[in-house]
Amino acid sequence: MNDHTPDARPGGHPGGQDRAEPGDELLAAFFEEHRGRLHAVAYRMLGSAAEADDAVQESWLRVSRAGTDGVENPGGWLTTIVSRVCLNMLRSRTQRREDPLDIRLPEPVIAKPEGENPEYQAVLADSVGLAMLIVLETLSPAERLAFVLHDLFAMPFEEIAPIVDRTPAATRQLASRARRRVQGTPVPDADITRQRKVVDAFRAAARDGDFEGLIAVLDPEVVVRSDTGGPGPVQVSRGVEQVARNAITYSRLAASVRPALVNGMAGFVSLGADGSPYSVLAFTIHEGRIVEIDALGGDRLRSLDLAVLDD
Repeated sequence: MNDHTPDARPGGHPGGQDRAEPGDELLAAFFEEHRGRLHAVAYRMLGSAAEADDAVQESWLRVSRAGTDGVENPGGWLTTIVSRVCLNMLRSRTQRREDPLDIRLPEPVIAKPEGENPEYQAVLADSVGLAMLIVLETLSPAERLAFVLHDLFAMPFEEIAPIVDRTPAATRQLASRARRRVQGTPVPDADITRQRKVVDAFRAAARDGDFEGLIAVLDPEVVVRSDTGGPGPVQVSRGVEQVARNAITYSRLAASVRPALVNGMAGFVSLGADGSPYSVLAFTIHEGRIVEIDALGGDRLRSLDLAVLDD
């Protein structure tokens, strides 16, 4: 994924306070070599591209102060540093949250639906389905870290244990508890073209008020989550009939839509009459039917990079 701001690179802070000196060029190059993996770890840990950028930048500041003398496993060392930063951020987030159920939808990565180019590939490298990210949001910080590092990045428990200040056996249990939660997450169909056909059929049926057409593409137990960034919990709708009726109602608010990849999966951005985005819809499609829809609107759109969809 591309960084959101130009100062997210090593030494890029305004004023030059953290700028690498010429003698540090090798250190900066060393960090850049691993930046993609670090951002991927941070995004899965935090569920926010902007916060992942912050975590990677903070990791660079720590690396630039510590240097690499005596480091035998550079990749593992850097992963440990960014993981400690993310763990601190998750703990701080948990302490600020007044209601343990007040969980926002993760911040998705938006990309054009076409274009096999390096930028597109970078987005896919950093993407993970929103369905899994939503489950990860319900885990404790230590459970999330243990699961992400071990199950998604194959880091041994012996290396994870010092980060969460537990024994390897206890760390294994953290990952096991997290895994049981994640195992109920629907596995999305992998074929993007087939995903797009289902999403397009949903969009056309909603636009035309075709209730039966919507029933045909929605799973009987479909779940819709809507997050506008306002006070209160995320709004949840369940069941095929209610979701179909709501889809027909809300489709009338959209003057047009822009197809998009949302975390590497087929979705779209709805535009108002003035051409400005008012919602992003992400779909989880399993065995040819929509099982989950995650909608972001209102204040939640402010942090998303929707300019990537512009021609």
